[in-house]
Amino acid sequence: MIIKRSREDIIFDLINGIVLTLALLVVAYPLYFIVIASISDPTAINNGKVFLFPVDITFEGYKRIFSDGTIWTAYGNTIIYAVVGTCINIILTMTIAYPIARKDFSGKKIITLILLITMYFNGGLIPTYMVVNNLGLNNSWWVMVILGGVNVFNVIIARSSLENTIPQELYEAAVIDGCSHFNFFFKIVLPLSKAIIAVLVLYYGVAHWNEYMKGLIYLKDQDKFPLQLVLRSILVQNEVNENMIDDVENILEQQKAAELIKYGVIIVASIPVLIIYPFVQKYFVKGAMVGSVKG
Repeated sequence: MIIKRSREDIIFDLINGIVLTLALLVVAYPLYFIVIASISDPTAINNGKVFLFPVDITFEGYKRIFSDGTIWTAYGNTIIYAVVGTCINIILTMTIAYPIARKDFSGKKIITLILLITMYFNGGLIPTYMVVNNLGLNNSWWVMVILGGVNVFNVIIARSSLENTIPQELYEAAVIDGCSHFNFFFKIVLPLSKAIIAVLVLYYGVAHWNEYMKGLIYLKDQDKFPLQLVLRSILVQNEVNENMIDDVENILEQQKAAELIKYGVIIVASIPVLIIYPFVQKYFVKGAMVGSVKG
């Protein structure tokens, strides 16, 4: 049976398509422009000649970025920080979220209140630095994965997800079969929480990948620097101080290289996240909706 569409339906679909297309262009074009700008002549970019296709293709920016050997060390460091840090984050977040998600846990309100207080108040940079230094974590790669090991907002999301997906009856049935809290958590709760865990992996993983402030404050050895900090250093080193250079041609060349590097570092830093995201996308919407906080 063919249902005839009304005029209002056609108009609605047309307007909806136009709005979504414009939204796609607004989001996608800046990303596309960064890609083509990273391999285009900076003069053409400044003159507004780069619009849909690259102009005078050059890979000088990428050559300068990857010619610095420290970037490969930084890539390895960031991968370690992201993987180890995310594993620690997931373990801590889920083990905190599970007890406060249970209705029969008597201390859930007090613990939740303490967690919420930390969302609005913290010790500040200097006390935190003193704690890190006294614990011997200063200039250690552990500071990159332990400091900030729990994000309270993510704990609340995980708690809401567990409350909605793990019914009390399931635990009661497991207890009848002789299941302990630990076995119930590891053998039932975690396997049923793949969606929210995927969301947390994405949240924590991206945060670790983009982290540079902790490295800037607590790390001294360059061989421990994360990727973002090294890319920042490369970008700063290629900035031009016109008062220190008398050769105009040299100034122009440095400015061109700096423009290419600015776009190149964005691509270099973003590609790994863009590659990983499609693999967790199928869990993302489901996990975000299930773990949403009910008002």
